[in-house]
Formats: sequence, C-alpha cells, structure tokens
Amino acid sequence: MTQDIKNTVQSFFAAIDARDWAHAQELMTDPFHLDYSSFGAGPGKDLDPADILNGWKAILPGFDVTQHHLGPFNIDTHGDTATVRASVIATHQIAGAQGGEIWTVYGDYTLKLVRNTGWKLSANRFNFRFLTGNGELPARAQARCAAQGDTV
Repeated sequence: MTQDIKNTVQSFFAAIDARDWAHAQELMTDPFHLDYSSFGAGPGKDLDPADILNGWKAILPGFDVTQHHLGPFNIDTHGDTATVRASVIATHQIAGAQGGEIWTVYGDYTLKLVRNTGWKLSANRFNFRFLTGNGELPARAQARCAAQGDTV
C-alpha cells in the first residue's frame, strides 16, 4: 500500500515537470486543498484542480526545465487516507549561455491522499525553507508564457 501511495505522489510531480496537465489532474481530488502560505501565497484554500493547474500553466512552461526532487517519504496511513511528508528541492531552469540560469526552492511538502478506486492527492501544504539562484527567473518565466500564449 505505501508503494502505491509513493508512486502516486511521484507520478503527480513527474506529470507537473513533464507539463502533462491531464495526468496531473487525474491524480487530484476536487476540491483540492492548496496551501503555499509559507511562500507568500496567502492562506490555504480548497480549489478546483483545473484552477490550480491553470495557474501553474501560466508560469511553469516558461522555464525550459523543472524538476521536483522529493524524499525521503514519511507515510502514515489510516484506512483510505494517507499523509505523506517529504522534503522537496524544486529546480527551475531557463537555458542560456554557460548552462543557463537556475532558481531552486527548498522546503517540505505535507500531502494528503484519499483512496477510492486508487490513490489521489487531496491536499498539498508547502513549508518553505529557503531558495537559491536567480530570483528574477519566475517573473521571466511568466513573461515568456504570456508572450508565447503558452498557458496550455
């Protein structure tokens, strides 16, 4: 059972990094509780997964590559619910001369999952630790998306 939970979490973040929005949405419940308040995003709230993904579509494709490294996984299960705690290093790159520029965010996720026919993520709380790299890259990525109309 814990391997199925771990596989679901890894598949979700792999889908985000691959811009496979349909697969990411398949792995989310509706509503989905998103809390990035530790990163300045305001209080956590229940949202439609499509709204969350539309927000991510407006910035993530503006990076040439992103990669979410998670682990170790601490998994607690209670029947058809699970809580996963994992450290995360999220690397974002815009290519360029001499290997490009990187912006990396470090923190922890507390993820909630529920099981019906399979495991789905129902909540994500990010606990920000620190960041490194070029802090201007997110604005550049968002501008690249806007200029290319790359929000799908």
